[in-house]
Amino acid sequence: MSIKVGIVDDHQLFRKSISLLVNNFSGMEVVLDANDGLDLQSKIKHTFSLPDVMLIDVEMPHMNGHDTAQWLRNHHPSIRLVALSMNANEETILRMIRAGCCSYLLKDTDPEELERAINEVNAKDYFNSELTNGSLGQLLTNRGGVVVQLSQREREFLQFATSDQTYKQIALQMKMSERTIDGYRESLFVKFRVQSRTGMVIEAIRRGLVKI
Repeated sequence: MSIKVGIVDDHQLFRKSISLLVNNFSGMEVVLDANDGLDLQSKIKHTFSLPDVMLIDVEMPHMNGHDTAQWLRNHHPSIRLVALSMNANEETILRMIRAGCCSYLLKDTDPEELERAINEVNAKDYFNSELTNGSLGQLLTNRGGVVVQLSQREREFLQFATSDQTYKQIALQMKMSERTIDGYRESLFVKFRVQSRTGMVIEAIRRGLVKI
């Protein structure tokens, strides 16, 4: 059965190009495309078959990506959401993840990675773009058997990391030095095999270690 994909993006040329690209991926079909969140709300009422995965632009007029993701999360929770944007700002990425997105990809992402992301999100709920090639293969192989051991403080830090607070602000909240917080961050980067706060947060959510 094909993976049904929806696209929400206000740039028509990009939207049509992505549609053609996705339709050429093996086992995928674009069943819905919309200009923005408001257009999506109108079109989804008349859609015979809901998308399995929705690609959502972040910056759109009338109803932006964050609000669109939240609306879909509340009204169609079965649809898995992927943010697709040119904006690599960490705060924006975390905001989209908290709104319900399973992954965040830049628009200059390699087509093979986009295809991999759609497949991963559809099958396993989350896709972390940092965990590619060998690391991703190792992670998928070990998913059922290896449990990452975390201290209580590391778990507390992870929950704070899902917010838009800076590491300095997190240190104040946890009544710890910035150096200690940096130590937690580096330790979790190693344990999760990631290189950024966004990758760490996505892995924490995927593993059920934090709530958003």
